[in-house]
Amino acid sequence: MTSLPTSTEKKLGLVIDLDTCVGCHACVISCKGWNTENYGAPLSDQDAYGADPTGTFLNRVHSYEVQPETGTAQLIHFPKSCLHCTDAPCVTVCPTGASYKRVEDGIVLVNESDCIGCGLCAWACPYGARELDAAEGVMKKCTLCVDRIYNENLPEADRVPACVRTCPAGARHFGDFADPDSNVSRLTVERGGIDLMPEQGTKPVNKYLPPRPKDQLEDQIDILAPLLAPVAEEATGFLGWLDKALDRLPGSSQKDETR
Repeated sequence: MTSLPTSTEKKLGLVIDLDTCVGCHACVISCKGWNTENYGAPLSDQDAYGADPTGTFLNRVHSYEVQPETGTAQLIHFPKSCLHCTDAPCVTVCPTGASYKRVEDGIVLVNESDCIGCGLCAWACPYGARELDAAEGVMKKCTLCVDRIYNENLPEADRVPACVRTCPAGARHFGDFADPDSNVSRLTVERGGIDLMPEQGTKPVNKYLPPRPKDQLEDQIDILAPLLAPVAEEATGFLGWLDKALDRLPGSSQKDETR
């Protein structure tokens, strides 16, 4: 059995904004692509183009229709991956020590060479965040893209998990929860970030920002603002040339006015 560290130097994790996630699955695709190409053994698929396709994914998005006490129903998109819990039961239940939590940053990982694919960690995880790779016979899970975040060969902007880098809605945020001034710590405080299933006592590092009531957004954002003001007063470059060329076509308003 593997023991958990009493404390970690950092608490790296994610803040996921349920109010912003649009359920596009870009995070799922980028996670699958990056980890298949770079992390250990590829994340395999079985019968990918057949009648009953299955495969290994480290990040998934579930969608739920929620009916508030007042108002219309809402569609909530819920991304789910490993939460890198402080008291991770998947670690302590592992019979070979393959599952472990890093002291330096709190990331929970699997040493695939020691994993026997018994599945005890999957049974112990209350979030269903672990998957058995049917082709490799070992357990797989989110690594927070540990091979990206410390890779100095990558541009600094890319040293974040693939899911964070690719999210078009900016719904995923990465940082150190041990630092109260970090972006994820401030977001959690300002928006009332919550733990997933806190009654399990796992103390997940990842937090979720709950959806905000739509009738309270008027004072915070103006959804029409991007449509009211032009980006530029006068077109330049190729668009400027195209605008002038179109004005010379028969029937254009500018040409008609000069006649």
